Amino acid sequence: MNQPPPPPVAVPPPMVMQPIMHPPVGTGAVFPPHEQFHHLAYCVHSNPSWVQVAALAFLHYLVMLGSTVMLASTIVPAMGGTPGDKARVIQSFLFMSGINTLLQTLVGTRLPTVMNASFAFVVPVLSIAKDFEQNNYASSHQRFTHTMRATQGALIVASILNMILGFSTIWGAFARKFSPVIMTPVVCVVGLGLFALGFPQVGKCVEIGLPMLILAVVVQQYVPYYFHHYHERITFLFERYSLLLCIGIVWAFAAILTAAGAYNHVSLKTQQHCRTDKSYLISSAPWIKIPYPFQWGTPIFTAGHSFGMMGAVLVSAFESTGAHFATARLAGATPPPASVLSRSVGLQGIGMFLEGIFGAPAGSSVSVENIGLLGLTKVGSRRVIQISTGFMIFFSIFGKFGAFFASIPLPIFAAIFCILFGIVAAVGVSYMQFANKNSMRNIYIIGLSLFLGISVPQYFHEYTASASTGPARTNAGWFNDIINTVFASGPTVSLIVASILDNTLEFRGYENDRGLPWFMPFLHRRKGYSDPRNDEFYSFPIRVHDVIPSRFL
Repeated sequence: MNQPPPPPVAVPPPMVMQPIMHPPVGTGAVFPPHEQFHHLAYCVHSNPSWVQVAALAFLHYLVMLGSTVMLASTIVPAMGGTPGDKARVIQSFLFMSGINTLLQTLVGTRLPTVMNASFAFVVPVLSIAKDFEQNNYASSHQRFTHTMRATQGALIVASILNMILGFSTIWGAFARKFSPVIMTPVVCVVGLGLFALGFPQVGKCVEIGLPMLILAVVVQQYVPYYFHHYHERITFLFERYSLLLCIGIVWAFAAILTAAGAYNHVSLKTQQHCRTDKSYLISSAPWIKIPYPFQWGTPIFTAGHSFGMMGAVLVSAFESTGAHFATARLAGATPPPASVLSRSVGLQGIGMFLEGIFGAPAGSSVSVENIGLLGLTKVGSRRVIQISTGFMIFFSIFGKFGAFFASIPLPIFAAIFCILFGIVAAVGVSYMQFANKNSMRNIYIIGLSLFLGISVPQYFHEYTASASTGPARTNAGWFNDIINTVFASGPTVSLIVASILDNTLEFRGYENDRGLPWFMPFLHRRKGYSDPRNDEFYSFPIRVHDVIPSRFL
């Protein structure tokens, strides 16, 4: 009997691998742009307690003192000056830094920026010193005084350039061409361009500089992070005032090494960088001396020296402009309007004019290390900087007290600069969030501007170090000084390259990629177009609109 065939077995359909649904690219890693840093404790117009203000103001004074001593140590010996002359130059620098900082915070940009003697003036000052090197003088002090008088005259004349650029609003017209694509490399180079003042100076006395660098990182960053559960007050103190503690500890360590004879049998150069008693500032500084006009004698006016000095004056305007944008970010303010930048440059010219009169051998620009300190302490208060001018002026008059702090070994300051300059450089990166980060056009402009801003000055510095003169070697000394000064400045090179490329390369139709819809309302101050928050940060403390035309404000 035939069996019926078995029913067909249902064959399951082949397994179809279902695609794994991944989240959209970038989910969880995209942070919206923020116009202000959220971790700031105090912004421009908010103020901590008076005790905190005083402590932070003194810290700002100490930080700017390091670069002041470095600059004086560079130019005064080349001019034929003695340790006593160096002490008086430092006093003049501090006095004028206090005056210029007060002017800028009151009627300049109104940002918490410290104005300090600028290294941009090294090239023209050394050029003037070299011109008088072969002359016959009765003493080296006489040669120093003569060089100082020539430097004063050149600075007085050259300062007029910044007054013209600023008060004629030419600088403001130039600033209206800025964009986040331009500011990104410029602010980066404002910090990175000073790398020679960082670890290369630490390495000159590594047993002091390196412990300072490590201690500052550990105490300021790791201690608050790991011990915040135990006592909130201790965490707050370490986070905000740890640099004062670190400076005191390492300075005492350097004094112990000096007293123990650790540097008795080393080279003179090592002693100058490591010992706490080799600066001779305390012994040579006067107890009380107020810097006064023409303290070195009547200025000597020479056309060639004046034109050569104009290169440094122009560079200080470029560098300060980039520094103001970094300050605005770290102080919780909006980007400075073009008109504010213009009046700041004009006021900077007035400050240099006063510096020439009061005998400071170099003009001033924004102190980059103090910008980094705003971010490190998370306090961007204008009042702190204004109070710090009191310390600058006080210690410039009472020379012995100022010389006591100025005798801190320079590698200690250099270790601090490694941190502070790095913070400023990183702030530049934050400006890229307001432009298209995936645009090859923007990447090209930022990359080239950033690289040339570091590479071109490095070439000029290496050439000068090997040949004792800059690459520009024509028969016109003033022209050589201008070229060698301008292209030895990283922010200047970066700003020039970025401004040309961003305003000529595919600039029409790419406004959104360039970040202009966000940026332009801050740069302009026209009614109905400018951002209303500009007045909150940059308006004058008193009503001056009835006296000064609005285009200058």
